Amino acid sequence: MPSGQQARAQAAAITPAGQSVDHDRVPADRVRALFDGHRLSPGQRRIAQYLIDHLTEAAFLSITELAERVGVSQPSVTRFATALGFSGYPALREVLQPMALSAVAGSPESREEIRRNELQAAVDAEIANLENVRRLLADTNQVLDIGRELARSVPLTVLGLRISVSLAEYFAYAARRIHPDVRVVTRGGSVAYDALLQSRAAGGSWVLAFAMPRHAKETLAALRAARSTGLKVALITDLTLGPLVEEADVALTAGTGSRLVFDSYAAPGVLAAALLQAMADADPERTQARLESYEQVADLHNFFL
Repeated sequence: MPSGQQARAQAAAITPAGQSVDHDRVPADRVRALFDGHRLSPGQRRIAQYLIDHLTEAAFLSITELAERVGVSQPSVTRFATALGFSGYPALREVLQPMALSAVAGSPESREEIRRNELQAAVDAEIANLENVRRLLADTNQVLDIGRELARSVPLTVLGLRISVSLAEYFAYAARRIHPDVRVVTRGGSVAYDALLQSRAAGGSWVLAFAMPRHAKETLAALRAARSTGLKVALITDLTLGPLVEEADVALTAGTGSRLVFDSYAAPGVLAAALLQAMADADPERTQARLESYEQVADLHNFFL
């Protein structure tokens, strides 16, 4: 029996132009995408999880029935829908019902979806992820606040394990141009704990963590270790729910592209760049001075442009 990634490789195999292919997206993933980019309260997370786990039934429940099943009040369901950008629960249910019907039928929702090829479908999925990040950034205050906190943390620790190493190293590489002391943690276990402890002892107050799927237990352990040392955690992840988010002081969600054999990270990359901009904006004088110094060093190395 093929592994999960082997199955993805087979499903994503590129079909020559002119041949049609079924692109039905797993309904639970599509429901989960509705919650990306939204900071939810514990009660709202329970509603979200119930919708994910019981889509085919929950999409047709009244607001009273859904509230009773989840164990929350009717106003809580309404606030949950409005937190996602809907006018109310009926508007959210209108979006959920076609997904539920698609899950039951097990077929694509439209001829347009059938006509797309695998690579276009992957790009379309990333566009949807970027749209969710765009909605998240509609209110810039949260990102600006986090940027200020990260800029003030000296040293600033950036953590990314396994597949998240590349995102952490990208962020750290850029952040070093505007921040005096950026430290990267890319190994788990005692190595991560020692690095986090040293960062806190040196005066650091925040760690920025990247956690992309598949989520390793060592990432969760590293976040808990950071909290135990007294560091606050800002987390960029694809998850809206779960233990990683619960360990974070601030969580920003950005979906990963999962239509191909290997994930793609357009949305997390844009969100990381937005945080870098917020850090730069937090201390314009320091940013300008450090960028000028960097340019002088770059000139000495005669970069070919």
